[in-house]
Formats: sequence, C-alpha cells, structure tokens
Amino acid sequence: MLAKLRDLSAEQAKAVAGGGPKYAERHHRRGKLLARERVELLLDPDSPFLELSPLAAWGTDFPVGASVVTGIGVVEGVECVITANDPTVRGGASNPWTLRKTLRAADIALENRLPLINLVESGGADLPTQKEIFIPGGRVFRDLTRLSAAGVPTVAIVFGNSTAGGAYVPGMSDHVVMVKERAKVFLGGPPLVKMATGEEADDESLGGAEMHARVSGLADHLALDEHDALRLGRRVVRRLNHRKPGPAPGAARPPLYDEEELLGIVPEDLRVPFDPREVIARIVDASEFDEFKPLYGESLVTGWAELHGYPIGILANARGVLFSEEARKAAQFIQLACRSGTPLLFLQNTTGYMVGKEYEQGGIIKHGAMMINAVSNSTVPHLTVVMGASYGAGNYGMCGRAYDPRFLFSWPSAKSAVMGPAQLAGVLSIVGRAAAEARGQAYDEQADAAMRQMVEAQIESESLPFFLSGRLYDDGVIDPRDTRTVLGLCLSAIGNAPAPAGPGFGVFRM
Repeated sequence: MLAKLRDLSAEQAKAVAGGGPKYAERHHRRGKLLARERVELLLDPDSPFLELSPLAAWGTDFPVGASVVTGIGVVEGVECVITANDPTVRGGASNPWTLRKTLRAADIALENRLPLINLVESGGADLPTQKEIFIPGGRVFRDLTRLSAAGVPTVAIVFGNSTAGGAYVPGMSDHVVMVKERAKVFLGGPPLVKMATGEEADDESLGGAEMHARVSGLADHLALDEHDALRLGRRVVRRLNHRKPGPAPGAARPPLYDEEELLGIVPEDLRVPFDPREVIARIVDASEFDEFKPLYGESLVTGWAELHGYPIGILANARGVLFSEEARKAAQFIQLACRSGTPLLFLQNTTGYMVGKEYEQGGIIKHGAMMINAVSNSTVPHLTVVMGASYGAGNYGMCGRAYDPRFLFSWPSAKSAVMGPAQLAGVLSIVGRAAAEARGQAYDEQADAAMRQMVEAQIESESLPFFLSGRLYDDGVIDPRDTRTVLGLCLSAIGNAPAPAGPGFGVFRM
C-alpha cells in the first residue's frame, strides 16, 4: 500500500505542477498568483481544503488535473465549492476533462447547497477539441442560473481573460469581482470584432475591468490587484449571511485503534477476503459500531455509528459476494436509515451478486433488484468508499457512481470493472470455443491463449483506480489513513442542504 501511495503522490504532483516551472515562473513574473495560491489565500487560515478529482484526465492526451483546481474549502466560516482555472496550462483553456470536472463541482454545489466561487482566468475552449466541448459546455451556464434560482450564491473573481462563452461565467454569477488592468471579459475579442463588424477596439475599452465597473455594470467590485480581489471575494462571502440548516454534530471522539493500521488491512490479492469491521473500527467515533442483523446475510456488514459526531449507517462488504440474504438485509437497513434521516456510508469490496442455478432459482435477480431499488430511491445522503473490488452489479447495489452518491472516493487498492480480468477473458474464451464448435472448426488454442492474455492485461489496466479517477468515476483516490478526515469533511458539507424528504420507494418484488 505504501508503494501505491508513492505512485499516487507522484501523479498528484503532476496536477500541482500545472504547466511546469517555465510557465509558473512566467506567471509570477507578470505579478500573478498560481491557481492553488489563489485558493489558499481565499480560504480561512489553517482551514482544510478537500480537493476533488485531482487525477482528472489521467491516462489521456491532456495534462493530469485537467487545467482546473476544484474542491471544498471554508471561506469566512462558510463551506464553499471553489473552482480555479490554471492559466499555466494552455492559458487555462478548457478541454473535455476540464468541462467534466467543472460540471461535477457544480453538481456538488447544488446538491449540498454550497456557495460556488469561480476563480476565473481562462482562454475559453481548447479549440482543437471544440466538438467535445461546445454542446455539453452550455451546462456550465445553465448550472450557474440553477444554483442562483435554488438560492445557492455564486461568486466570480476574474483575474485575467474570461472570453467568448467564458464571459457568461461572470455574466451569470450573483457577485462579480474584477482585477483592474488584468481582467478581460468580452464575448468577442478585438480580432473577432474587427472581422465581424470592421470596428477597431482595444482590450480595455472592449472588456476591461474598469469599463465593466464604470460603464457596463458587469463588475460589482473593482480590485486593485489579485490580493485585493481575494479580500473582496472573502468580504462578499461574509455578507451572504449563510446558515447551515442541518443539525450540528455531536462531540467527535477519536477511534480507539490506530489509523496507520488501515494500510495493512486490504490484501494485495483482492480474492482474499478481509473483515470490514477492522476498517470501521479505525474510522468511526470511539470505534463504536452497533451492528444490525449480524447473524443474517453475513457477507454484508450493516450497522450504526458516528463519525466526527455525525450519525451514519454503514453497509460494508465482508466476503465480496452478495447473496439474496444480503440483498434483503440491505434493503431493510436502507429503509430504516431513511426513516431516521441517517446518511449512509457504503464501503465497497464486492465481486457482485451470486450466480448459478441454485441462486437464480432462489430469486437472486429480484432480491438484487430490491436492494438496488432501495439504494436508488432512498433520500438520505450517500457516501461511498471503494476499498477493494467493485465488480458487476455489486458496484450498483453498493452505490457506485451511477447511483449519484454525494461523494465517492477510492483507495489505491480499488479495482472496478464489469467483472474480474480472468473471468472476463474466460467468458470470451468459452464463447469463442462454442462458436468454433458450432461451425465445425478446430479451435486455435494458441490464439486463445494470446487473446486471454491481451484481454486480461487490458481489463486490469482499465480497472485500476488512477484510470477510473482520471475519468471522474470517483472524486479522488485517497490515502486510507485520511478516510475518517475526508468523510468528516463530506458529512459537514452535506449539512448545508436541508433535511431530505421522506422516502419514495418503488415496488419491492418479494
């Protein structure tokens, strides 16, 4: 695990580096702050920042981090979602992964009713990839208006270019701060205006901060420099009079067991089962866990606990496979959590629902459907941590990304795919062998072995946490020792949204 964490640190360092030393130094020479420096100065001193999707775009043709920093931090005592363009990467231009990462941040802001602060300096769309950005990119502006309509404040602090479609970010925000002689906000720059209308115009008269503060009225606050802009941004947040409607947490009590031991709980071979109670004992308050139905459906551990003073219900895979008993147990437990308004934490290590004649006849499909029905329609917040395997429909039943948990994080030991690499390659081999026999042809064993090896290697690489996190199938890969802290920050953020309505379940097939 320590070796995997060293690999994780190396990949995260690429995101922190942005465009590299050359462009960072050029940015500083121009008197500008880097994206993470802006975030740090915006936040309350010594307060945490939960960075989201730092490995976005990993394994693609685009830089790790997707040229934008997103996360949750505290500004003037208010938890906010913060996005900051990284202008050291192609001038902060948005590529397809920048868009996905930005949209995910907006979803988190809306669902958890967190004010959204955009630290803007972007050259707009990365033009060579415009076909992947232009159509879905309209959601960025739609989301800003929906946040405002839902009573979630939006703030834009503009440090440099915010052009073309990017001009609508300040245009659709509730509060706008612009830096004097630096911010440039216009739908079309001087070259485009010249081409379209024949008019001669310079940057400042067309979209400068002072013009927008004095003439167009787009800027609410004119900052003297970047530090002043961040000061004004903090003042705007202070005047939001934001109050958390959720219940205050109780006193947090540290676990009785050392979090360092989390490094050695998940076996390197995920086929070897481990007891998730060992994980629970190292992340919940005072290591106290009131287990629900401990003698029934023993492959799924369920029960109640507190984490940083917040009550939670926990569902954790014990031996990987989900049987009918586990599915029914989960559905009942989720219903109870909904009745008491208790958030749910899913700790994933599952190979999926059990297959075979006995289990099909015993109703595994309808019982699995019952569990998925309960997960899909429960109204309490869900948090998911993928500790080990996450295969097949088990990923769905244990609240994978498709089921919209409020937050989903992975450990470096996680793997996720439709099934394990060996199983998937074996299925293809069986199908190919049967097809050859049906045609009366001899089966090529040498080609079969090569196919299996190739498929296993492909599925293995595509099921690793860096690959999945790069495609935003989680909100980040985390050190297991940070699990309690990360979940505590998420539970606190969730408290900004009103209490959920009562459950509205579909028909449970009994």
